[in-house]
Amino acid sequence: MKVQHAWIKPGVWGAVIGSILTMVVGFNWGGWTTSSTANQVAIQRADAAVTTTLTPICLAQQKVDATKGAKLGELRAMTTSYDQTDFVMKAGWATFPGKDDPNRDVAEACAAALVKAAAAK
Repeated sequence: MKVQHAWIKPGVWGAVIGSILTMVVGFNWGGWTTSSTANQVAIQRADAAVTTTLTPICLAQQKVDATKGAKLGELRAMTTSYDQTDFVMKAGWATFPGKDDPNRDVAEACAAALVKAAAAK
């Protein structure tokens, strides 16, 4: 019995250390995630998909604006992306039917696309 008892303590420590090492390797390099991390990633991906989908609508709203020429000139004159985003939001191009407030992420992507298109001309 003493021979079997001598192996219990090292066996338990080996199992504890092995499980800790398995968790460290799994979470750092194995791709394991907790549910809260998975939820955060899902929300980020959903927000990015919505922004990607709504940006062309923002660009289309800009095209049907009667004063788009003057507004685009003002937009090009702005130097910071924050000012450009605010301008697109105030112009109403990032406000969608059924919503009272503009979508900031869409406005940022729309402003970037408009400035890029203006620079290409």
